Amino acid sequence: MVVMSGSSFAQTANKPVLLDWFLRDPQQDSVQGLSVEKAYATLLKDEPNREIIVAVVDSGIDIDHEDLKDIIWVNKREIPDNGIDDDKNGYVDDVHGWNFIGGKNGNVDADTYELTREYMRLSEKFASVEKNIVPKKQKSEYEQFLKIKEKYQGLKERNDQQYKIYTSLYRNMKQSIDTLKASLKTDSLTSEEVKKFETNDPNLLFAKGFLMQLYRNAGEGANLNDYLKELKEGIDYFGVIVNYGYNVDFDSRRIVGDNYSNVYEKNYGNNNVKGPDPMHGTHVAGIIAANRNNNIGIKGIADHVKIMVVRAVPNGDERDKDIANAIIYAVDNGAKIVNMSFGKGFSPEKIAVDKAVRYAEQKGVLLVHAAGNEGDNSDVKKNFPTRFYLNGKEAKNWVEVGASSWGTGKDFVADFSNYGKKSVSFFAPGVQIYSTTPGNSYKSLDGTSMASPAAAGVAAMLMSYFPELTANQVKDILINSARKFDHLKVKEPGNEKEVDFGELSLSGGLINAYEAVRMAQEIRNQRTIK
Repeated sequence: MVVMSGSSFAQTANKPVLLDWFLRDPQQDSVQGLSVEKAYATLLKDEPNREIIVAVVDSGIDIDHEDLKDIIWVNKREIPDNGIDDDKNGYVDDVHGWNFIGGKNGNVDADTYELTREYMRLSEKFASVEKNIVPKKQKSEYEQFLKIKEKYQGLKERNDQQYKIYTSLYRNMKQSIDTLKASLKTDSLTSEEVKKFETNDPNLLFAKGFLMQLYRNAGEGANLNDYLKELKEGIDYFGVIVNYGYNVDFDSRRIVGDNYSNVYEKNYGNNNVKGPDPMHGTHVAGIIAANRNNNIGIKGIADHVKIMVVRAVPNGDERDKDIANAIIYAVDNGAKIVNMSFGKGFSPEKIAVDKAVRYAEQKGVLLVHAAGNEGDNSDVKKNFPTRFYLNGKEAKNWVEVGASSWGTGKDFVADFSNYGKKSVSFFAPGVQIYSTTPGNSYKSLDGTSMASPAAAGVAAMLMSYFPELTANQVKDILINSARKFDHLKVKEPGNEKEVDFGELSLSGGLINAYEAVRMAQEIRNQRTIK
């Protein structure tokens, strides 16, 4: 659920001066941050607190990162690397968490999309069936198959074309650069050198013409290596989509080795919580709780948190079975908050996820979920998982988070963010969020994936300093303390229509750490008086 830093979001062209803008206060710093630093400096100064475990269900986390290593959860009941399930929870050597998308011989990196899996499932049932002979009981499912088939084939074709375009551009550009460098006997090219170059050789003329067209489009000062890098990133991006996401012949569960048809199966996976690509999870973890006291890197939102790593999200769509097990594992091992920065358009085993959500609700665990990056109205177009159960009732321990930016203009709401008066709880900073990335590095990313941990971080602040609060009370405080913007008109995500910001979420506001803490103090004081 990341919109990479090259997103189309309008305000990214005017980057904020402060890398930690989302921690700042509107009055003090003129950015629409969470007022985290203000809360620590005033309301929470000298206040006692307790340690809170926050589970990050994601792609994996670089647990050795300089800004995270001291705040990673340690299962003290487990003896590391002895090959024994010391705490008898069914997971061997789960010292820092668990990986539900790994097996004895490796780890899942990329996976198919749920759309592809639904297309495959329904194709087995209906591909050879004629429309006029479909049994009446299956008419509805057959119509669903036709819609999914059309959507799948359309998306697959478009992404195949993009992959071929990027591949062709990269090949032609690299060949042109290498050819002219060799002819001019130089290690670098400038637009002036290319322009002055004279030749009758057809290959060299093609190379010159190709690069001159690029300079005309991008400006004579364009850096060719930067363009090559962007094209290679495009190839990699669409390559994963084509080779895995929409590939009906790819089966990641061979790596996992579970009985996939048994949706309630547990105790599969391995203890490799980093995985092959922990970029996303590492960034999310840093937003929540990067070490605030080591004077390096960044400051996370919550200052007394341990991050439990639960790997269940591949480069593709997560599977309901893994998400259900991830939630249950987090709850059983002491997490008070579960951050879920992922989502998809279908949930074929939703019954298993619902069971896990109910379990978390019964155990008093807060679930925080990213609203999604499709620019859709989630009241109309569903994004799973969701707090709404199959029976129409809803989980009371769930918040859904949309993404906002630092100003209060028309672009205040990220143009990629999903929204919904009923389905989205509130908005939180999700544009140009600077946080931890693998290998002791840091990077700014965009997405509701960044907004969700911002909310999870504020929730952890409340639970740490106000241990008497229940998950449902924390949820209510976050919603009721959200910062309102009277009559602020913003662009509705996905189009240019201007709407009232207050109509895009249940609370109609932006999460506010300072006011949330103040409200929690008032509740505590009222109890003391009684």
